[in-house]
Amino acid sequence: QVQLVESGGGLVQPGGSMRLSCAASGSIFSINNMGWYRQTPGKQRELVATVTSQGTTDYADSVKGRFTVSRDNAKNTVYLQMNSLKPEDTAVYYCNANIVAFAFRSGTYWGQGTQVTVSS
Repeated sequence: QVQLVESGGGLVQPGGSMRLSCAASGSIFSINNMGWYRQTPGKQRELVATVTSQGTTDYADSVKGRFTVSRDNAKNTVYLQMNSLKPEDTAVYYCNANIVAFAFRSGTYWGQGTQVTVSS
């Protein structure tokens, strides 16, 4: 069985920093794109950042210059370093990965979500 498990999240003051991690586990052959999305109540889930297996990154305009996405292919883990956090960054953050797996389990997987709250 393939799964993504997130860690990090919590409460941080405006201007602060936080790091999210997401580890993929299971019968994994390889992982293509990995990334982070976020969602607030009543809104659609939106893309935050993605990183390819070669390390090419892409960001939503709202987080460019503040967030950095990276991955450790040996650990099947993707990270999101968030700096200069703003109240509008408050959301549930979900990691996402396109996984090639054994036993016909290839597909797009999501983490369980972790709450990030930016407030004084």
